[in-house]
Amino acid sequence: MAWGDPTAEPVIAWHGLARTGRDMDELAAQLARRHFVICPDTIGRGLSQWSPDPDNEYCLAFYVKLAVALVDQLGLKTFHWVGTSMGGAIGLLAAATSLRGRIQRLVLNDIGPELADAAVQRIRSYAGNPSAFDTVGELEQYFRQIYQPYGWMSDAQWRRLTETSARRLPDGRVTPHYDPAMVRQFFVHPDDYKRWAEWDSLSLPVLCLRGESSDLLLPETADAMRARGPRAVVVTVPGCGHAPALNVPAHFAVVERFLEGG
Repeated sequence: MAWGDPTAEPVIAWHGLARTGRDMDELAAQLARRHFVICPDTIGRGLSQWSPDPDNEYCLAFYVKLAVALVDQLGLKTFHWVGTSMGGAIGLLAAATSLRGRIQRLVLNDIGPELADAAVQRIRSYAGNPSAFDTVGELEQYFRQIYQPYGWMSDAQWRRLTETSARRLPDGRVTPHYDPAMVRQFFVHPDDYKRWAEWDSLSLPVLCLRGESSDLLLPETADAMRARGPRAVVVTVPGCGHAPALNVPAHFAVVERFLEGG
């Protein structure tokens, strides 16, 4: 999905592991006042096709290839990148490799060059075997439970999150709209999110938003991100875990100020 004037300065806004580009709606609407904002659905998520080769295509390297193809197709020479969780990891790897010099500023939403093992186990436990429900209302209650760490969201935002990430099964039940095989990334590519070498090679401005109770981006990892590589600006987001929903004015202000060079 794209927002704003296509001639304006571009921003790629990339969603998290089991989510869709529609998670970026509020942020994109805000940024679109000054930017052209592109919010893709990763392969295997939302409206994108599922991979015919999960073991080789559900991994950061292939996601970066897709990102390069996307920005090239759109004719974007340079742009900023805002990524939540997996979307941030894609941006980090891309900025260090195939899109080096083209990503001008990088915003990492509760992600870094290393993941906490306990959080990886938690994600694997629910993402690889998504629940199914008789009604969309029941699916919404499930989302409210597993995504409680996102922080405050209005009832309308919870409903939209549910409706834009629901898939109907052949038996009529509804389930989250992604390919469960995408979790194989953590089995086939167990070190995919260990990216300190790439981090240390970066020299562009980086903003890291860390949910104050995040179980994925630990405080010591955030401290190391301040001290090495591009020496990120780290901002703690109160009232959130993994990952801040980027859906309220306080979140918008931090991101906008950074993208504008502040």
